[in-house]
Amino acid sequence: MKRRVLVVDDERNMLRLAEMMLGRAGYEPLLASNAAEAIDLLAARRVDLVLTDLKMPGGMSGIDLLREMRRREISTPVVIMTAFGTIKGAVEAMRHGASDFVLKPFDVESIETVIAKVFELEKVKRENVYLREELVRARAAPEIVGASGRMRAIHSLIDRVAPTDASVLLFGETGTGKELLARSIHEKSARREGLFVAVNCAAIPAPLLESELFGHVRGAFTGAAAERTGRFEKADGGSIFFDEIGDMEPALQAKILRVLQEKEFEKVGSNETIIVNVRVIAATNRDLRQMIRDRLFREDLYYRLNVVSITVPPLRERTEDIPALVEQFVAKYSREWGKETAPPPAEVLRALAAYPWPGNVREMQNVIERAVAVNSTGRIGLEDLPPEIVRGAAATPEGGVSPAPPPGLDGAVAALERELIEQALRDSNGVKARAAKLLGISERNLWYKLKKYGIV
Repeated sequence: MKRRVLVVDDERNMLRLAEMMLGRAGYEPLLASNAAEAIDLLAARRVDLVLTDLKMPGGMSGIDLLREMRRREISTPVVIMTAFGTIKGAVEAMRHGASDFVLKPFDVESIETVIAKVFELEKVKRENVYLREELVRARAAPEIVGASGRMRAIHSLIDRVAPTDASVLLFGETGTGKELLARSIHEKSARREGLFVAVNCAAIPAPLLESELFGHVRGAFTGAAAERTGRFEKADGGSIFFDEIGDMEPALQAKILRVLQEKEFEKVGSNETIIVNVRVIAATNRDLRQMIRDRLFREDLYYRLNVVSITVPPLRERTEDIPALVEQFVAKYSREWGKETAPPPAEVLRALAAYPWPGNVREMQNVIERAVAVNSTGRIGLEDLPPEIVRGAAATPEGGVSPAPPPGLDGAVAALERELIEQALRDSNGVKARAAKLLGISERNLWYKLKKYGIV
């Protein structure tokens, strides 16, 4: 899709010259002979840059046009055209928000250079805004920690899948770290130089989600005072992550499917097609197969998303990861708040392991954050934990606080082997030959181990 440049000048010859130069440079020119015409065009059409003369007799000047655009919340970048003797006015225009200026008469090379520089600057500005938002989210999010067999199997699968462009569907309860795994897939892919754009489908009201994803043009609906770039367009060249995609309404699911199939869409209120190249990663805590049967989720979209599926286990099913998670969070909040907090004693770890963690890793992060904040001894104790966790620990006999592998090294190895086999079966959709290949053993050996551990 060609970028549109609106040229505003009262001289007909200058308009023709600019039209010819911009066309040769690969842009789509729009022409206006005065500021009033320019405002009308900006209201009716998508415009990527305004190239306006500084002085236009008998009406609004270039600076007046710039002021009116900002008053109407039109954020399109503006480049001022000016003669050598009026550079001072161009500098004044830049103080009012113009992106750059170009001296008249100009040639193709100079105008191309200025326009390319402005477009690059606008891109950097958008990315910086988004990256600042991402930094806030990243600081609040835990790193992926998991030494359990199931988590190691997940990391191994991610290492194999990330370099491809295959869509990935993550299943798991709220708070298990699905977004962190999605980010890991992006960072390990060839798209890591592009943006990772996250969309929480459950947090954005349905009427607004379409505009959030695809963007809108000015005047597309009540309140659309300025054109908006959607998440798909921001993610071009990178990855887009749909969190809780099961909450998306069927009508919007059809539009998402079209982007996956055709790699194109239109902004709300526009008939101009935008082409994008994005990788889609999605996550849900719902049973999408049941939703398909209930006609709440499109089956064709499900198969488009579910090229590779990963099931993230809840924290209560990988209690062996709790000590490492606790250590990570204690170090994180001690560092952030300038406190010296030693790793908690065994009685605290036992209490944490006994708790079922309905909010999973996210809940544990909040609990440890609170514990570090209220602690005054330099070492977290039971008194620093929420009452419901302490009550659970008191009700559990010593040594029987959490599901644990059989005692001894052999028992631990057996538990780990069983977890790896179960994960391989999930990853292969129950196909034994594929599961054996993932595990690096013969199919006959796999059948023996299935019988040994009573895995159906």
